[in-house]
Amino acid sequence: MSEINVNIVSAEGELFKGSVSMLFVPAISGEIGIAPKHAPLLTALKPGEIRAEIADGDDIHIYVTGGILEIQPNQVVVLADSALHAKDLDADAAKKARDEARKAIDGASQDLDLAQAQSNLVEAEARYKAAQRLKGR
Repeated sequence: MSEINVNIVSAEGELFKGSVSMLFVPAISGEIGIAPKHAPLLTALKPGEIRAEIADGDDIHIYVTGGILEIQPNQVVVLADSALHAKDLDADAAKKARDEARKAIDGASQDLDLAQAQSNLVEAEARYKAAQRLKGR
């Protein structure tokens, strides 16, 4: 089976480095599936879950708050703004952050406040959805 080398890093450090048979990432324009020999691409990431299918049948799940994705035919690099392994996601904390972001939108008084509150809500919503989906894995 053909594989592609993947390196996922954030400011906190390296989260994954290895070969995978398939990689799914939350690109700004929608989810992208990346297989070996994928066409080169450089794009921004939005908050969401990265899923890597390992040849032995395991899956790696990593939550990112955004970042940059670079695809080359035999290598993929994810430079995440911030990232967590799925096992480190806290669904209760994510739900609380989502609820607080919704309240901030309701109370926003200026365009700048509203834009920041909306950005916070997008990130909190993505984190909560990832935590809910990955709960029990």
